[in-house]
Amino acid sequence: MGKTIIISNRLPVQLQISNGGITAVPSVGGLATGMKSVHSGGDSLWIGWSGLTDEEIPEELADDIDSALAEHGSSKVKLTADEVDGFYYGFSNRTIWPLFHYFLEYSEFELASWETYKKVNQKFADAILQKSEDDDIIWVHDYQLMLVPQMVREKRPNIAIGFFLHIPFPSYEIFRTMPWREEVLQGLLGADLIGFHTYDYERHFLSSVRRLLGLEVSFNEIYLENRVIKADSFPMGIDYKKFRDAALEHKKRDPEKLSELQKRLNKHKAADPEAKFFLSIDRLDYSKGIAKRLNAFEYFLNKYPQYKEKVRLIILAVPSRSNVPQYQLLKREIDELVGRINGEFSTVSWTPIWYFYRSMPFENLIDLYTSSDIAWLTPLRDGMNLVAKEYIATRTDQTGVLILSEMAGSANEMNESLLINPNNFEQIADALFEAINMPKEEQQARNELLQKRLERYDVERWANDFMNSLRGQKDRDAANVSKRMTDSRLSTVLEEYRKAKKRLLFLDYDGTLAGFHNDPQKAGPDEELYKLLDALKEQPGTVLFIISGRDKDTFTRWFLPKKYNMIVEHGVWISRDGEDFKLLENVKNDWMDKIRPVLESFVDRTPGSFIEEKNYSLAWHYRKTDPDFGNLRATELSTVLTSLIGTDDLSVLNGNKVMEVKSSNVNKGRASMRMLGENDYDFVFAIGDDWTDEFMFQELPESTVTVKVGRQKTSAKYFVENTMKVRELFEIVYKSINLGQTLNDEKIALRKYLLSGHNDVCPTEH
Repeated sequence: MGKTIIISNRLPVQLQISNGGITAVPSVGGLATGMKSVHSGGDSLWIGWSGLTDEEIPEELADDIDSALAEHGSSKVKLTADEVDGFYYGFSNRTIWPLFHYFLEYSEFELASWETYKKVNQKFADAILQKSEDDDIIWVHDYQLMLVPQMVREKRPNIAIGFFLHIPFPSYEIFRTMPWREEVLQGLLGADLIGFHTYDYERHFLSSVRRLLGLEVSFNEIYLENRVIKADSFPMGIDYKKFRDAALEHKKRDPEKLSELQKRLNKHKAADPEAKFFLSIDRLDYSKGIAKRLNAFEYFLNKYPQYKEKVRLIILAVPSRSNVPQYQLLKREIDELVGRINGEFSTVSWTPIWYFYRSMPFENLIDLYTSSDIAWLTPLRDGMNLVAKEYIATRTDQTGVLILSEMAGSANEMNESLLINPNNFEQIADALFEAINMPKEEQQARNELLQKRLERYDVERWANDFMNSLRGQKDRDAANVSKRMTDSRLSTVLEEYRKAKKRLLFLDYDGTLAGFHNDPQKAGPDEELYKLLDALKEQPGTVLFIISGRDKDTFTRWFLPKKYNMIVEHGVWISRDGEDFKLLENVKNDWMDKIRPVLESFVDRTPGSFIEEKNYSLAWHYRKTDPDFGNLRATELSTVLTSLIGTDDLSVLNGNKVMEVKSSNVNKGRASMRMLGENDYDFVFAIGDDWTDEFMFQELPESTVTVKVGRQKTSAKYFVENTMKVRELFEIVYKSINLGQTLNDEKIALRKYLLSGHNDVCPTEH
């Protein structure tokens, strides 16, 4: 078992240069705490930026920095000031951050920043490649590094890679506005497992993958050539014990040893025991909704004037990205709002808002959590919001009320809190009123449930669940019924092929010999395919059939002059050696007038879909429709058709973005078995990509070499990834037979096949 390599924008240590030396101090909280169980001992490494640019690091201290970081199991990625500006302050925080938080008006789409983002992501990927081996596990974190998984995958195709996004993933309608949307998705799909805080974010991601990349998605699994990528939700927890224990210790503290902040809080509590403290803690960020919260507080004081001089709002705004213009404007707006509201409502003995613009040490956070009656956390959009969980963990007597925005990721786990829409001032004012007047028993009942849940699913459990899921995802191949066509398996098949006197080959067309096209009539064969089919057809003792669901007129144009054997429309028509097509099955088409209007109605209601009319079948294509909408309509059409055809001798075939109605006694399995019965073949081969080909895989004898194109569930024995791999496979077959290559030469020919994604073979298979 290899080591675990964690990658994030910043390392979990802070470097301090003083007196000509370097000091490395471990960071507290957040990701650093969450990864404690994963990043431990000598079997893990954390890679990230040190926080110091190349220009800030004295040359004579470079080696000392590496040594200081190594003591904490860390390794740095070197970044210049220009790279930090373009990568972090530029693309990460002026493009991705606002866009993913639904602040499209703040998003900047600068090509120079995008180029720097790519360059820095490559630096992180190179650092991983330098430090990793194939048996290691890679865990990449957050939006600054979304291209890294694919960059690593290109060089290490078999390594286990996980990615976790700590911010929301936006809806397709928002995400599609990014000019480099496909590149970002492809970067993420280099991972084996992609984690999100909530199912909503996961759902948005899968929707974008379907719509923008056109990939097949089944539940939460994405099929990409030779890989299955899993997307899943893992709600991040906190170090529950740390906050709980700190609160308990705080209770026992000698009054003389209390912090100055706690003494001040106690003084105001003693002056009016009935007064309530509202607590608001956020980074100073437009996504946190601090300005709206202040306006809502003003609305509350006007709606419920009886609480003037009875409540106080404590706002802690932690400085963030102070050199970004939007943050500078936000700081000015909040300063002015606090000043105006305090000026309007203050009395000689009462100031409604206490405003702190600073970071606070952990001890003071515990002071605020344990002293505040109500935590008021209403971000406009937030990936998780751990402050809500920290507040509940510190309420050792289970009193206190949490008012939480529906837009925070943590809202999905904290239904016992008062959930509100942060844009609805009326609802917020009423929630504050309810919180002030909530009976102690109700507070304790709500918080007891919240605390049990938070204690059970803490940050360590979150990290371990993700790692276990990642390991399980990489182990999938071992349980896969269909085996990858590895070099040893291909060698065995070639040996059987070479020895055979009479061979029968069934080759599907669309999705197997050729890729799909939005217009089925335009996906014709190329010269390379003609040459390949000619070579296979001319091999002594070989009978080759192209077997397809396409209509006979199209195949007549494409293949009849080449004199290939063909079976079309799933087994209705057959052509041998250049002869005109003849009926292979006795079928009727008098049912088509009844079914056609149904399909036409679905075309009218499904933009992008169309009907392909064959001699004895009707096909409804929806490849050009919106993927989700097309799948919804296909399910609806399947239900309608199934009820409509009743006991008629008809069946509905669900293919790759196509639904076809045809005679029940016609399919590729029946047709292939009829051809098999015409001679005594000692080698049979069948290859195809969709459910219509499963009839062949299921009905042909057990000895048949059956191959699925793609990684979907199948009855085939083997699989290859795509049409390109299919052609490479047949090229190797041709060379090994027609050119009389030796076994050693054959292995040389195999190299091309293996280098394109097939070198993940167990040693026992060689």
